[in-house]
Amino acid sequence: MLKRAALTTLAAMAAVFASPAAAEPIMLDAGNIGDSFTIDYDGFADGQTIDGLSATTVYTLTGINGDTYEFDYAVTNTTSGSGIDSRISSFAFNTDPDISSASSTGTFNFVLSDSNYPNGIGSVDVCFKAARTNSCAGNRGGLMAGETGTGSLSLQFASSPTSITLDDFFVRYQSITGVNGITSASGKQTSTSTSSSSGGTPVPAPGILGIFALALVGLGFMRRRRRFEPALAPATA
Repeated sequence: MLKRAALTTLAAMAAVFASPAAAEPIMLDAGNIGDSFTIDYDGFADGQTIDGLSATTVYTLTGINGDTYEFDYAVTNTTSGSGIDSRISSFAFNTDPDISSASSTGTFNFVLSDSNYPNGIGSVDVCFKAARTNSCAGNRGGLMAGETGTGSLSLQFASSPTSITLDDFFVRYQSITGVNGITSASGKQTSTSTSSSSGGTPVPAPGILGIFALALVGLGFMRRRRRFEPALAPATA
């Protein structure tokens, strides 16, 4: 009974810790060149989550040149559901330290810094848009459901930071159909996963490493208990 209960507890804990990492900042330095990180997004408007709206961005740190961090990006509109469609017109995030400027190529080749992001998000450090507009909302261009757009982007800083942090990732949905009364929305980061350039193996979340340690301790405890349990005396006639 003890062994079964322990194994059940360990399995339950493993299920919790093995789930995708929560929305966390991405910290990068020269040791991360070649690494990729994937951000998943929901969709919301007027404080309400909209089922079916979703997106994914993949960023790969390709180089660091003095005060400039360079990335490849891939944005995918994963919106799905009966009769639901949308167009991703921009994506955005915050940086630490603050950028002095940014540039991009590819699908989202227009940039705004220190601009407002809709749906109550407020000011973001930088947004990348598919069309030349005066705001991060991006009223033209972009990716319809099922489409992926790629390119590269550069972040320039006032000095040459040894490391940077990217956080607060967002996307913007336009031309929404199939949702009553809503034609535009935003999406916020819901989960993050990272792949190392050393072999493309996903880096485990810290909780998973803790689970391995707990599992070893639990199994060791059960083995030790069994070793020191007194043997049952033989039955007498």
